[in-house]
Amino acid sequence: MSYHDEQESIESLKAWWTKWGNATTWIVLAVLVALAGWNGWNFWQRRQAAEAAAFYDPTVQQALASGDKANITRAAADMESKFGGTAYAPMTALAAAKALYAAGDTAGAKVQLQWVIDHAGMAEFSQIAKLRLAAVLLDEKAYDAGLALLSGTPEDAFKGVVADGRGDLLAAQGKRDEARTAYKLALQSFPKDNTSARQLIQFKLDALGG
Repeated sequence: MSYHDEQESIESLKAWWTKWGNATTWIVLAVLVALAGWNGWNFWQRRQAAEAAAFYDPTVQQALASGDKANITRAAADMESKFGGTAYAPMTALAAAKALYAAGDTAGAKVQLQWVIDHAGMAEFSQIAKLRLAAVLLDEKAYDAGLALLSGTPEDAFKGVVADGRGDLLAAQGKRDEARTAYKLALQSFPKDNTSARQLIQFKLDALGG
């Protein structure tokens, strides 16, 4: 490149920078800030998960093993408030609901299950909580509330158990035909190798007659 050509290139670059340099700088800065934010978020998530794991074992585990309703509720509340964005929070709430129900605190169990439904970041946790809460509502004879909870189209992995739960609620209401339809859907949805679940559903179908 000749000296003249080099000077032209420099002048062209100066002109381009005068027109676009400021905007380019801001774009580069924005990208750098976004990358820094993303890395910071990932670091924060990893730290939160590690701290939640440390809190789950032994604090939550000990509270669950104690069977003390106050300890269980306190441990679950601490996990949910401090580490609600991690998978350990819905795991804790589900375990706490089971322990509270076993301890005779149905209201407390329902609160924990509702927390999972409202706050769990993963659909799987939310669906499990809905199924368990529907079973509690079945015991309380709150059939319509249970059916409303299980309404909608579940993911394929839960189609069988949701249909089975709906069948139980409908059968308890005396809606035999609708219950039979739900049980048949459940039977179709469970894999062939899940013989125990299929046998139980078939028993329910046979009990309905028709």
